[in-house]
Amino acid sequence: MQEVHDEDGLTRLLESGGPLANVVIRGLDLRQEGAALLARDLRGAVLLGCQLAPRDLLAAIGGGAVVFPDLPDLPYEPWRTKLYTPEELFAGFDPDEPCTYCDTLDARVYRHFISMGGASEAPMLEAFAQRLHDHGVTEALEDRLRRHDRVVAFMGGHGLSRSDRVYREVARMAAALARRGFLVATGGGPGAMESANLGARFAAADDAALTDAIAVLEAAPTYTHRDWLAQAFRARRRHAAVLDASPVPTLGVPTFFYGHEPPNAFASHHAKYFANCVREDGLVSLATHGIVYAPGSAGTVQEIFQDACQNHYGTVRSLVSPMALFGTRYWSERLPVLPLLRALSGDKWGDQILVSDDPEEIVAFLADHGPRKLDRAAWSYCAALCDSTG
Repeated sequence: MQEVHDEDGLTRLLESGGPLANVVIRGLDLRQEGAALLARDLRGAVLLGCQLAPRDLLAAIGGGAVVFPDLPDLPYEPWRTKLYTPEELFAGFDPDEPCTYCDTLDARVYRHFISMGGASEAPMLEAFAQRLHDHGVTEALEDRLRRHDRVVAFMGGHGLSRSDRVYREVARMAAALARRGFLVATGGGPGAMESANLGARFAAADDAALTDAIAVLEAAPTYTHRDWLAQAFRARRRHAAVLDASPVPTLGVPTFFYGHEPPNAFASHHAKYFANCVREDGLVSLATHGIVYAPGSAGTVQEIFQDACQNHYGTVRSLVSPMALFGTRYWSERLPVLPLLRALSGDKWGDQILVSDDPEEIVAFLADHGPRKLDRAAWSYCAALCDSTG
């Protein structure tokens, strides 16, 4: 279906002539366009959250359009058509008064989410609005990925300190990959996720600038520190020229499910979801050129085996994507996922797994090992067992 969600698109649509079947107009003020709209054949058209004069609204419904009214009293846009930016999520935040975060869009939406049941099923109209929102975020994300199809993701612990050696090494790996033209994606949160988004944003700068930014951040080492977000904004302000010159955007995919942690301020765009299950599977799926796993806990282990499952069955376009585990002893002994990965992959996709303590080796591995097709025969019940020719 053709979707229209801005004034330029609406103008082109109304000037084109012809019926509007299979056209979706989303979230626009149509009160001045009623006559032009009603002059068209509206059968099969869909108007989502648009404003219409009462008489035009009745005429549109009578003319065969499917009309969903605006959903009032929500702190978020259910008909969302674009990704979030830190500037939008944190509008009104003052680093000198960290509690101003509580009045930002990000915090207000999270409080609303909790008031509507949080992880429990929301009331029907709220659940409908959240799913519409997430659908719009997915469409905006897919549009972004059409422009940047070489995606590498970084995953790891949200509690990783900004003063930890691993934080610095992850940032430098992300910077190196961004310089090679990869879009760096993360879960959009603190810790290892922040360090990767930070590194990608500093891809156009020298290492001294990145080192200086991390030194600013270290004053509030983890997300539980009152100044965690404030120091991020101070680092952004100090290096504004570097961030403005960054040639490659970097993506966060956070969720209001974990809204007690603000998303990081270094992803240039955030695909922020209500449904964590959609976010988790989507983040693993979009990283077709590989994932770096920094040390983490249960969430990171879950992501490792989500990725392994996709590789094993080729569920993402029949692709097998590289998996780079950063920390040999960590992933072999402390959380020994490596032996199971080796046993699971065997000779089918074991060549796409690397465990290493060397950041340069990981960068080279991901640069040299793109996704490859899984060699497997397609099978379906009907084709194999039944006469489906009729």
